Amino acid sequence: MKQASALYRLLGDEARLRLLRVLARERLNVTELTGVLGLAQSGVSRHLGLLKDAGLVAEERDGGFSYYRAAALAGADAALTAILHAQFDASAADPAVRADDARLQEVLRLRKENFDTHAGPDTRDARQLVPGRSWAAWSRALGLLMPRVKVADLGCGEGYLTIEAARWAARVIAVDRSETVLNRAKALARRRRVSNVIWKKGELEKLPMKDASVDVAMLSQALHHAHDPARAVAEAARVTTPGGRVLLLDLRAHQEDWVRAKLGDRRLGFEDTELRRMLTDAGLVDVKVGVGARKSGDPFTVLIASGTKSTTKPTKPGKP
Repeated sequence: MKQASALYRLLGDEARLRLLRVLARERLNVTELTGVLGLAQSGVSRHLGLLKDAGLVAEERDGGFSYYRAAALAGADAALTAILHAQFDASAADPAVRADDARLQEVLRLRKENFDTHAGPDTRDARQLVPGRSWAAWSRALGLLMPRVKVADLGCGEGYLTIEAARWAARVIAVDRSETVLNRAKALARRRRVSNVIWKKGELEKLPMKDASVDVAMLSQALHHAHDPARAVAEAARVTTPGGRVLLLDLRAHQEDWVRAKLGDRRLGFEDTELRRMLTDAGLVDVKVGVGARKSGDPFTVLIASGTKSTTKPTKPGKP
């Protein structure tokens, strides 16, 4: 009875139930679990330790990393397995559970794109493993083919894309509304010894930049944070030189409402036609919209959209 009482107290915690539910679906390491659950790493490690001691979670070593899976759900205790599976199924529509599922898909997408454990459709097929293959390395290699242009990273956040662009750009102007975030980005640039970035505090809808001051204006996962997305696109076009490009990476319209509170998103993504219309209304030509990243079962699809600023001045109304 004492053992059963301890077990049920252990399962009477929401965070531990969420952790077990995720581990029943996928084997994950501590860092991945931290991203999925949105909890501090110390808290995830503590919960894992308790569940492991109770025999509910098993630890496995693979490639120098420790991965965890739900042990009891593999059939060690049929009654407990049935109860937990019933609870997990019943909570599928819960907002917190939906958020966990969405973040799990994002973690799995990143794992696949980083090729850390990638070995084709069947991970046991070592013939498909290509050591060193990396999307980050490919993006940097393609950057070497770019001319030394002036770039604006609008809504730069903590500066990761800014630093990557600085590798090949002549100069990068990075804009964000948050002084705190900009300070973190500046610190990252100092650590990476990047000196060709100008940091500016400002809103996407009123950029602190002169007309036609950059060759490429980028908004990466920034537009859904804007108060007025159409105005933000128009501002990006304004600061771009004739013949220059505006490049957008953002989410396709989705139903994951939890991102508003958790991530501060103002918009739940955009329809393809909506992005196309905003770029066209901003006076851009040769507009293209397509899928940048999509994974089966993931509620988030990344769209890539671009347009070129015309080199000819628009005709004024009433004049030929």
